[in-house]
This record gives sequence, structure tokens and C-alpha cells, in this order.
Amino acid sequence: MPIDISAETTISLTQACKFLPAGRRGRPIHLSCVLRWITNGSRAPDGRRIRLEAVRIGGRWITSHEALMRFAEALTPQFDATPMPTSRSASKREIASERAAQGLENMGI
Repeated sequence: MPIDISAETTISLTQACKFLPAGRRGRPIHLSCVLRWITNGSRAPDGRRIRLEAVRIGGRWITSHEALMRFAEALTPQFDATPMPTSRSASKREIASERAAQGLENMGI
């Protein structure tokens, strides 16, 4: 969902880099990192891909302070919420285990 440029505080991607705290080894967030968050997104704790909301106007990307907050909230795990579902059900894990055991048996292991 794109940002609402009439209701939100819009900023350039360069301003977004300066707004965010320093990353690894105290280095500032790079412009390409913010652009990657827009185009590719980042994985949320539940496995969904979350993208930073932004719009492209006249060849420039802009985002907003509010979009950065929504992005951060979506990526932050909720420890007091219900437990995250497992990636595979017990029956799927059992089937995979049986297949692996059959493969090892076929190889003579």
C-alpha cells in the first residue's frame, strides 16, 4: 500500500537514512539499503515479506516517517502474542523423515 503524501510527513530516501539510527559498527544506513527495503522488503518474524511503503514521483522515491514506523513495527516480533506457528505440521515432518530414512536405506547407510 503506498503512502498518503497529503496526510503523512514525506521524506526523501536520503533523509530516511539520516533519520534511522546507525547500523553495524556505527555506520549510517546506506541509501541502497532503504531502496532494497522498498523493492525487495525484509522478512518478518512470521515469514511474510514486508516492504517499506514509498511512492515514486518524477524519478525520485519518497517515503514517510509514518511508513518507517509501520515498517519497523511489522518487523518487530511480538513476544507476548500467541506463539508463532511452526513451518511444517507434525505429519509433514513425519513424511519428510520417512523419505529421508528411505533414501538413506537405498544408499546402504
